[in-house]
Amino acid sequence: MSLRNEIAVVGVYEHPRRSAPDKTAYQIAVESARGALADAGLTIADVDGYATSGVGPIGALAMCHHLNLQPDWIDSTAIGGSSFVAQVAHAGAAIRAGLCSTVLITYGSTAASDRFAVGTGGGTGGDPNDQFDAPYGPTIVGAYAMVAQRHMHQYGTTSEQLAEIAVTMRRHAGLNPYAKYRDPITVEDVLASRVISSPLHLLDCCVISDGGGALVVTSAERARDLRRKAALVLGAGIANRHSGIGERDILDIAARQSGAKAFERAGIRPTEVDLCMIYDSFTITVLSTLENLGFCALGEGGPFVQGGRIGLGGELPVNLDGGGLSSNHPGMRGIFLVIEAVKQLRGECGDRQVEDARIALCHGTGGWLGLRHSGATLILGAE
Repeated sequence: MSLRNEIAVVGVYEHPRRSAPDKTAYQIAVESARGALADAGLTIADVDGYATSGVGPIGALAMCHHLNLQPDWIDSTAIGGSSFVAQVAHAGAAIRAGLCSTVLITYGSTAASDRFAVGTGGGTGGDPNDQFDAPYGPTIVGAYAMVAQRHMHQYGTTSEQLAEIAVTMRRHAGLNPYAKYRDPITVEDVLASRVISSPLHLLDCCVISDGGGALVVTSAERARDLRRKAALVLGAGIANRHSGIGERDILDIAARQSGAKAFERAGIRPTEVDLCMIYDSFTITVLSTLENLGFCALGEGGPFVQGGRIGLGGELPVNLDGGGLSSNHPGMRGIFLVIEAVKQLRGECGDRQVEDARIALCHGTGGWLGLRHSGATLILGAE
């Protein structure tokens, strides 16, 4: 069974609020659902499949109650920030299998209003493998900093090269009226910001915000009868990495496996991609992901992100909305990758629009790069 040109994302909506102390995560998710359905020209009555993650301990059930849904198919995949990218593929597989026809995917979070310190806490969520890590006091930012340190040691990557990523994301955020931070920054600004976990500075780290969004997925055949241009699913891959029992290369991340599968299933090469939406929890996340997806060789990520290559108008524009580094990061950012990619393929992004965008790649990362993490790659094409 293939998803290529058989499945489409037909509705998207990103909640405009970055701070919403007057709302609950459920309200943000529901408002986003309403927006995505309206974007697709559908109603809640058309929905017979539902997916979510990150909202409550049994969030899918609670959200079905909140939305007054009794769908034929439910997905509550929880693999961190990549969950929603993976759920597009899961929804496509369910539709192809005849389990449902139209899937609504939602997310809502009040991480900033709840003062949730994303990335700084210890432990890895109650995983039984914590007994091997917890005694050494790791944090999420510390795990990513370890990857950055290793990359610098092995390949000579510099803090200036990582800073270039943050500067580019902020430049894109300046073109997004909803981005949390829009004022320009320089490489010098990044290096002057305080060190959070060496070698990562404050501006190498994602923002913390409230926010949410929603997607509507259906068959390509049905999409032809709907009001808006659809984004066709070309290929997808999902993978994970962990330390297992013994030593492994922490620079070999899940994107290597998930990306290879997505490209194979899409029948395209990295050189054919017009833009990327890459999970940017930290600057090193972007650099390592681009390498492992095959956009450049291992060790060449530092020079690759310099010289405007990943900026608007460059060879491979990345995170045109400003990403998690400048636009929003409510705890799990995968859904926003897909939203922006679909808008870009429709040509709806105004000043930040990539000219003649036909193929977009989304890659989500969930968990702890350097310890245990997931990767989900989704390749979309313009209708």
